[in-house]
Amino acid sequence: MSWLEIIGVITNVLGVWLTVRRNMLCWPIGIVGVSVYCYQFLLWKLYSDTALQAFYAVTLLYGWWVWCKDQHSGEQSGLVVTRASYRRFGLEIIFTLASTACVGWVLATFTDDPLPWGDAGLTCFSLLASLWASRRHWESWVLWIVVDTLYAALFFVRHDQLTAWLYVMFTVLAAYGAWQWKTEFQKNIPAVEG
Repeated sequence: MSWLEIIGVITNVLGVWLTVRRNMLCWPIGIVGVSVYCYQFLLWKLYSDTALQAFYAVTLLYGWWVWCKDQHSGEQSGLVVTRASYRRFGLEIIFTLASTACVGWVLATFTDDPLPWGDAGLTCFSLLASLWASRRHWESWVLWIVVDTLYAALFFVRHDQLTAWLYVMFTVLAAYGAWQWKTEFQKNIPAVEG
């Protein structure tokens, strides 16, 4: 456990909590958190997770820009939580499984990643959860529960205790996010369907 990892844990938990609460500070705090873990994962030779953290940094910059733009324009429409069709979810899951196979093969063949298939699967399904969240699908939080639980197990096995507990906290926050967003979705069903 290093100071770098401690800073990463604190900033990432705070960033996710602020995201669930839809607070503007989630963006800069999240950028710090994923930047710290980008470097940490590189040190641990988890290459697709390193790339994932870099992707999150770009996504956070984009989200910050959108929120600032909406705030500047006076747009106060709020978050409208949605749900996609089962067909779309099914196709995206099949695509994510195929992507996992491709990324896993690349990592197993060309890197010294100690867990190439697990690293690939968690990375690809994290990208899918991010995509669903960007579309405001409440089910994104359900996928985050699964992904974060598996990440916690991965880091416990690797004896990276602090990062494992970070993902346990992410799992709890994802459950809270699922509850909040599903409640919001159910309140707005007539507005979404009408």
